[in-house]
Order: sequence, then structure tokens, then C-alpha cells
Amino acid sequence: MKQAKTNTKERIIDAANKLFYLAGIRATSVDAIAEKAGVTKRTFYYHFQSKDDLIAEYLSARDQINLKAFKASFDEQKGDIAKKIRAVFKSVLKATSHTKWRGCGFQRTAGELANKPGHPAMKAASSHKKNVEAWLAKEFNQHGITNAAATARQVFLLLEGALSTMLIHHDTAYIEEAGHAAVLLVTNAVQH
Repeated sequence: MKQAKTNTKERIIDAANKLFYLAGIRATSVDAIAEKAGVTKRTFYYHFQSKDDLIAEYLSARDQINLKAFKASFDEQKGDIAKKIRAVFKSVLKATSHTKWRGCGFQRTAGELANKPGHPAMKAASSHKKNVEAWLAKEFNQHGITNAAATARQVFLLLEGALSTMLIHHDTAYIEEAGHAAVLLVTNAVQH
């Protein structure tokens, strides 16, 4: 019975993931999510107390998926830390070049909920962004960068700015330039 319960909840989250990313969280109704998941509204509310809880769960589910993607591109790249950071930006460039890319789901959700700083989804978005920055700091520390936390924050800001600008302009040149700047930052940090 517990397996069926989990599968239903996962189907709801998967449906929300697709609909929220396609249309946004405010434009997506509980009815649409329930229909896409193949459940009733009553079943939806059995698994989630509110749409707000589902929004937070949707972002929390994306956290590890996105972080694993960053780690994979970093870990698969051979060579020094600069080459590994370049690989992260190249993977972002590839993802943002896809015709179905609609922007960073965390940034888009935060934009829709900017007037609700205490919303559970805002906390989930903040947690994800902190996880990415902390992962960068850990990697930088392990690769001999003396001021790993500050360098991680700077590279993180380049990544976030590139994602934000790409959403507006749909021009991958911004991600390429942010990647070049990140490589320069990291290379400079290793030398000092």
C-alpha cells in the first residue's frame, strides 16, 4: 500500500514539475495538476495540504537533480579546476540551448513569489542555491583555492547572472562570457 501511495505522490510531483515549468506556478491550477497526474483533487489533497506545499516539494525534488547535473559535468571533466568549471558552464550552455528550456525553475518560482519571502518554495529555492554555492566552495577548497568560499560565491553569481540573462535575451553568448569570467577567477585564485 505504501508503494502505491509513493507512486501517486511522485506522479503528482512529476505532473507539477512539467506544468509549473511550462506555464509557471500561478498559471497552473490544482485541477490541471490532478488531471495531468491522473488523480482526483481529493487524492491531490490527500498527498499535499495545499498547492503551496506542492510547489515547495517540486523545488526540493529539483535540488538534487540539478546539483547532480553540475557535479556530473564537473567530475567527468579531466584536468585542472579551471577546465572543470568551464565544463559546468558548457553543460549549462547546452541545457539552455534546448528549445524546451524556459529558464531556471528556481529563479522563475522566486520571481513569481517575490512578495512572499516566507513561502516554503522560497525557502526551498534558497536552500538549493546555497547547496550549489556550498558544493563549489567544497570543490574549490579541495583543489587548493585559498579563499574558496569567496571564489565560490563569485562563480555562483556568474552562473546565476548568466541563467537570468539567458532567460531574458535567449543568447548563449552571455553564458559563454560568464564561463570565461569564472575560469579567470578560478585560475587567478589558484595562483595566489
